[in-house]
Amino acid sequence: MVELAELTPPRRRSVAAPAAPGSGRRRARFREAAVTFGMMGPAVLLYTVLTIVPVGVAIYLSFTDWDGFSTAKLIGWENYKRLFDDPSSTDAWYVTALIALLGSALMIGAGLVYALILKGRSRTNSFFRAVAYFPHVISALILGYLWAAILGTNGAVNNTLAKFGMEPIGFLFDEKFALYTLIGVIVWAGFGFNVVLFVAALQTVPVELLEAAAIDGASRRQINLRIVIPLIAPVVTVATVLNLVGLLRAYDIVVSLTGGGPAGSTQTFTYLILARSFEGTKVGYATAQAVFLMVVSAVLALVVTALRNRQDQAATG
Repeated sequence: MVELAELTPPRRRSVAAPAAPGSGRRRARFREAAVTFGMMGPAVLLYTVLTIVPVGVAIYLSFTDWDGFSTAKLIGWENYKRLFDDPSSTDAWYVTALIALLGSALMIGAGLVYALILKGRSRTNSFFRAVAYFPHVISALILGYLWAAILGTNGAVNNTLAKFGMEPIGFLFDEKFALYTLIGVIVWAGFGFNVVLFVAALQTVPVELLEAAAIDGASRRQINLRIVIPLIAPVVTVATVLNLVGLLRAYDIVVSLTGGGPAGSTQTFTYLILARSFEGTKVGYATAQAVFLMVVSAVLALVVTALRNRQDQAATG
């Protein structure tokens, strides 16, 4: 018998077409891009909806005459021209600049000194660090009301002075003292955040480097000025930017402590925007003020960072 295998013609083996060169790499790149987009997509969408779109709408409204109810009318650069011609804006910018510059310098200085004193690891140092940071976790609005009750016309300090037959001190009702009282309260409330940053940075300074400098005869002051502070300079830059941008937007503590008074001597630019422009249904003009404040904050942050980078390049070059 002829076996079936002999009668069945042999089958041809199908030869798969060779893959196009580079197609595997393209598919891998496509999969990698899909995974990356899947992970970043929600964050990008959220950032776009909550940040980019509102900023774009604000920039558009800054070129309009709008009261918040009627149809917005495009007026070009009129709001920005008005901003520079408005005396109240000029006065508010002076107050804001003084608070930002003086307040930042004091918070950086006080925070750095405090951190250098308490950089060691001990329960006592941890306690005093927590004491310094505690005001930062309380609402600035509450802190303002607290200090108003202490330093106000009928506050605890002036009532105590009156019992001894002394004249009250105008911490909050005298133009000569109100602004500096406000700055003092802001520094007290915010320098603890800088302490935490600086203590964390000081923990990264190599102990061997400090011991070598001490063996060479360097004093504690020289070690701090020549070694420690230069090593933590990037953190100081970050703290400076955060302080400046934060103080440019000072509002809540102004509302509760001084209310912008007396006679507008403590009225910051943000307070002017929210308490004057928006209340007066000048939404277009108020938005132009807000956009201008945003641009100033961004430029200031870029300038501080650029100066820090230039110093780093000069030191390493």
